Amino acid sequence: MLKPFLRRTAIHQQLRHFTSAYERFASVESFQRYPHGFQVTMSLKEYCDKYKALQSKARSVQDEVSLAGRIMSIRVASKKLVFMDLCNEGQCVQILSEKQYFQGKENNVMEEFHQIHESLRRGDIIGVTGFPGKSAKGELSIIPRKLEILAPCTQPFPNDKYGIKNPDIRFRMRYLDLLVNRDVRSIFETRAKVVRSIRNYLESRGFLEVETPMLFASAGGATAEPFVTKSRALGNDLYIRIAPELFLKQLVIGGFNRVFEIGKVFRNEGIDATHNPEFTICEFYQAYADYETLMQTAEEMLSEIVKSVTGTAILKFPASAECDANEESVEIDFTPPFRRLSICPTLEKALGEPLPDLESDCAAQKLLNHCHTHGINCPQPHTVPRLLDRLIGHFIEPMCIHPTFVYNHPKCMSPLAKDHRQFKGLTERFELFVAGKELCNAYTELNDPDIQRERFEAQLENKERGDREAHQMDEDYCKALEYGLPPTGGFGIGIDRLVMLLTGKHHIRESILFPAMRPIETEHSNTLDNGESTHV
Repeated sequence: MLKPFLRRTAIHQQLRHFTSAYERFASVESFQRYPHGFQVTMSLKEYCDKYKALQSKARSVQDEVSLAGRIMSIRVASKKLVFMDLCNEGQCVQILSEKQYFQGKENNVMEEFHQIHESLRRGDIIGVTGFPGKSAKGELSIIPRKLEILAPCTQPFPNDKYGIKNPDIRFRMRYLDLLVNRDVRSIFETRAKVVRSIRNYLESRGFLEVETPMLFASAGGATAEPFVTKSRALGNDLYIRIAPELFLKQLVIGGFNRVFEIGKVFRNEGIDATHNPEFTICEFYQAYADYETLMQTAEEMLSEIVKSVTGTAILKFPASAECDANEESVEIDFTPPFRRLSICPTLEKALGEPLPDLESDCAAQKLLNHCHTHGINCPQPHTVPRLLDRLIGHFIEPMCIHPTFVYNHPKCMSPLAKDHRQFKGLTERFELFVAGKELCNAYTELNDPDIQRERFEAQLENKERGDREAHQMDEDYCKALEYGLPPTGGFGIGIDRLVMLLTGKHHIRESILFPAMRPIETEHSNTLDNGESTHV
């Protein structure tokens, strides 16, 4: 392990090396410091599609093209022949740089060819003007007549062979992660497909996409602790939204029978493999629907999304974060119908006895005893909803590998859901779990303003007991309900977790471009996996 001083010295030596490489561009007459632009005639993908049929050793001298990208490797064959890999947007093209085709001053071509190639480094962004051809081995290439340095890389560039494995560097310096670890780019291309598929599905069924406030005077729509900020203009505290639910239901009251929103929500909660304080959800609300309708919608929508993104309804998910999906994986079948588990009967079977009356004064203590018996950790406060959630997480969630509806939640867990039409003390709510993780949450919406006020008041009691995630009273929403919310079904799905599932990732940070990171207490350096160091 290098001492801090020696580490810093090594870093400074590397930076001097890369800075001097940039300074050498000054000796190249064609060099222009950070040019304003470069006229690209086609993308690398378009280039490959157009010229892939060329024969080995072919030279299409009459076709002049201009490409741009980043140098990912340099291989010097001789003084008159240099190979480079030019990459951009996930596509690579070989540069076959031959002195005989290079354009420079008549009496100085060799020197200029040598100067510019000696100055280039891995990571430099360049523009190439030349013509198509193929190498003797049949690899499609561009043979340059002219090379332009568009933006030099003056920092140590990670080794392409090893990539970057250190997660701290990967997530803090996502730009490097995307450049070096090529599979990372495909995750976010898949994410874009997922969002597009959800939007297309809903719009094709008559849903209108809307936008609702990020900041408001009260926080509601989910069981979560909000972030709080202060408005100088209004002179009061504002909450950053934890869910768009209450606004979307007000739009249903206002006559929009089918609405949806895809956007960010913010919850002041822990950071772990499935939680990030800032994440993306899609919520939609459908008038005259109930939770049975939404279960059918969930089955249809998710099976369509999985098929459109992966090409099949059967998904291979790695058994652990260390496993490759092709080596050791679990097959998850999204073919409808999905399995269903009713919460109370399933818990009672696991516990070997009936659940207590959840509205009784002794309910919390009895549930806590069950948790202690089975070694389930339960932080304070010990409210009935929190204890039930812990029991569900311990006994039911691990059973949900294939898509499983966990449904008929107790009323105390669902302050915005409608009472079950058959079973007292329960609500018409379901959560969809896949691979042991919650993916969706939905219910028949509570539309009785008097009962809604009672539910909010019960939540205030939990808040007084120390539950910071309990709902606040929202009188404006209750007043809106008094104008009449039609029978409505509401549905929410986490985009980040869905992308995790479809890309075989076990940590939510892998599916978010810039995840939340714990602060660095003091400036330090990290070592890239090729032995190079960089500040983060």
